[in-house]
Amino acid sequence: MDVPPSAASQDASPDDDPFYDVYDREQPAYGMTPSAELAAYLRQCHPAGRALDLGAGGGRDTLELARAGLQVVAIDRSQRGLDLVMRRAEASGLAARVTTQAMDVQDCQLEPNAYRVIVATTVLDHIPMPASRRLWQQMVAALQERGAMYVEVHTSDDPGSSYGAGAQRQGPVSETASHVINHFPPNRLLQMAIETPGLRVLRYEERAEWDYTHGPEHLHAKAVLLATKATLSPDWYGYPAAFTRRGK
Repeated sequence: MDVPPSAASQDASPDDDPFYDVYDREQPAYGMTPSAELAAYLRQCHPAGRALDLGAGGGRDTLELARAGLQVVAIDRSQRGLDLVMRRAEASGLAARVTTQAMDVQDCQLEPNAYRVIVATTVLDHIPMPASRRLWQQMVAALQERGAMYVEVHTSDDPGSSYGAGAQRQGPVSETASHVINHFPPNRLLQMAIETPGLRVLRYEERAEWDYTHGPEHLHAKAVLLATKATLSPDWYGYPAAFTRRGK
């Protein structure tokens, strides 16, 4: 359930919040449909405990984590976005499972072994690569033994990229393209996962997708990763699910 911007707290200010206008909408940029691969993992594997949503935005993944029964900490630098996340959680009866914290993800100090699920949707590409690698290491350390992480980044095939194939593309560019300062070259996110001890990749994909949620329709190029620390393969049937157990 969505909430009009007028229902949110007035504490946030557009003067010190670069994402204020992006989220100060009845239908926020990037929409409210949860990441499909994450939703499939939650539905199939039924994780329990605490979850962390880094760069929570308008709350699409935060609410999906809460609907799955997890206790969620949503972090974003936009106080306006977080105000609306809480209003949406309240309207959906999920407020007891959601807490928020306004901060730059580069300032995070994540508690080791604290979370069953960690989500970072278009976060590692919004900070310089050295900071991205440091945050990645914190995320892995904060993930519990059977935990899973969902990560999504823009690649250098994106029209907003100043290098790679994206620099050659023509057409509209996202209104938030200037905030993506670290486009991932092909396979870099996968390489980071492969080089991380104890992490196993359940899904990796590089794809092009159209965005109709804000401004003129525009193309994105994304890399999507779902990985786990589980030593035994979880009940992951894929996305789209293939040969699922009957009755599930």
